[in-house]
Amino acid sequence: MSTPHPLDPLTAAELSAGRAVLAAAGLADGPIRFPQVVPLEPAKDEPHPGRRIRYTLLDTATGRAGEAVVDVTEHELVSWDDWATADGQPSYLFEEYELAERLTKASEGWQAAMVRRGLGDRVEHAFCAPLAPGYFGREDETGRIMRSLTFLREDEGDSPWAHPVEGLVVHLDLTRQEVLRVEDAGDVPVPAEPGLYTGIPARTTQRPIEITQPAGPSFTVDGTEVTWEGWRLRVGFNAREGLTLHRVSFQDRPVLYRASVPEMVVPYGDVAPGRFWISYFDAGEYQFGKNGNDLRLGCDCVGEIRYFPAWVADDHGEPVEIPRAICLHEEDDGILWKHTDLTGTPEVRRSRRLVVSSISTIGNYDYGHYWYFHLDGTIEFEAKATGVVFCGAGTPGQDQRHATELAPGLFAPVHQHLFCARLDVEVDGGLTSLHEVDVVGVPTGPDNPYGNAFTWQSTPLRTESEARRLADPARARVWEVRSASRVNRLGKPTAYQLVPRPSATLMAQPEASVHARATFATKHLWATPYRDDERYPAGERPGAHPGGAGLPAWTAADRDLVDADLVLWHVFGPTHVPRPEDWPVMPVDKSGFLFRPAGFCDRNPALDLPAGDHCDH
Repeated sequence: MSTPHPLDPLTAAELSAGRAVLAAAGLADGPIRFPQVVPLEPAKDEPHPGRRIRYTLLDTATGRAGEAVVDVTEHELVSWDDWATADGQPSYLFEEYELAERLTKASEGWQAAMVRRGLGDRVEHAFCAPLAPGYFGREDETGRIMRSLTFLREDEGDSPWAHPVEGLVVHLDLTRQEVLRVEDAGDVPVPAEPGLYTGIPARTTQRPIEITQPAGPSFTVDGTEVTWEGWRLRVGFNAREGLTLHRVSFQDRPVLYRASVPEMVVPYGDVAPGRFWISYFDAGEYQFGKNGNDLRLGCDCVGEIRYFPAWVADDHGEPVEIPRAICLHEEDDGILWKHTDLTGTPEVRRSRRLVVSSISTIGNYDYGHYWYFHLDGTIEFEAKATGVVFCGAGTPGQDQRHATELAPGLFAPVHQHLFCARLDVEVDGGLTSLHEVDVVGVPTGPDNPYGNAFTWQSTPLRTESEARRLADPARARVWEVRSASRVNRLGKPTAYQLVPRPSATLMAQPEASVHARATFATKHLWATPYRDDERYPAGERPGAHPGGAGLPAWTAADRDLVDADLVLWHVFGPTHVPRPEDWPVMPVDKSGFLFRPAGFCDRNPALDLPAGDHCDH
């Protein structure tokens, strides 16, 4: 077996070897579990060492957590912090979800609440949803806490999300394995209408669409390295972030050292007892990669497909395969450029794009991560949110201020999905600087005698405090990363632009708990100088964290960004006011951004595209 590249995803053999090292050190047995197991990638300035794994360990008997690093090349324990205390909790174990449901259903308080509501005969198929609790500094919530909400099902095949038991909240301590308290507020009837989205008679009007590449795809794959139409990149995957990209170059020139979406927070805007505290961190508390889908041809991916497997560790540190975790394919992307000259002769070139994608299912929601590589040098990221919206119950026909009625008595609260991308930029290699570019009108006067003039202005963002920015569609605002060492043929620094799409930032008030915990989501842009240990915008352990970790803590130093090794952090995503059309399963809600060349190329890099046999002359 060949030795993996230092940036490759972990293999089954490596996970097994790492666990064996921990077992030999007495760190893998009894109550010890592994909430997070990720590859420890080498720092940029570090010569490629052996392969290493970073383990988060949890003693489920005491609730203590620690961090260990294992070198699986040398089969040795490199470091162990001996259950060091730290704010925040590691991500949840799969077995803790099952524990939460057992504790809830065994609770006399929960059983009494169900009987009081006349639901005592429906507990067999009840679904007790285990949810991250947020952080509110309550005296009895000092360890591994969960809150459980209850949903009914007519049978095991019924969709529970259609039948919420409103106002019933069970607060759990997972370490002590006990119920802290049961809240039972209100007597709203459980919505009765089914929420099934399968078994619907299918329409018969669609004709087949065939996507074929008789000569095979245009990309080549060597291990995890992909080459396609001037692009070269490495595909990665880990349990926390899921899909990652490494060493991305265009026309043999560096563009990105590393790209990922390391966090997403989902804050809810409802004040009801069962929802005011909801503010999940889907990567830091639940993990995108560990919840990755095994993708299916013809459904998740269509065309000439290359799949990449991924291995993640289960709660006990044992390897688990996701056979088709990443999908690679190319697809038509419409017209790239066209012109009809003065004689009426058209020249048209069609575009295509390379797609690298993965999908994660976390509870009721499904999230697709799609990286697109375009022939003109543009990189695009698109998040696709789908699945089943989270609902509560209310009086049918009675308007609620913070929720939309989707079906009789079924209300979906307003909420946000705020992703944060981390772009470790490497435009033409070496050091770069960051500039904000706005389009602005010129006041009518000597410089604008007819009132029609407008121009653009470029503002350097020289420090971390200056780089905390909001998007501004009214000014067509973009952020430009300029090389400190290379210029194009016009004498200007080669550059790439981060182009945001309009989206709201965190709507919660500054006094809100989630505002402190997800401060990263209050700005569309942050920038930092590269540090190997600054990976997660809400900090290493956002679960049950009081706040202030991650980007607000790092950028408090207000470090210099001029001619630096820059990392951009971009926040984007939908603010969801649910619609009836979102029920019983939600059409994809898309969000994302572009990272496109701006003087990186001397001219259109796609001039040499062939017209193709499909063009009717």
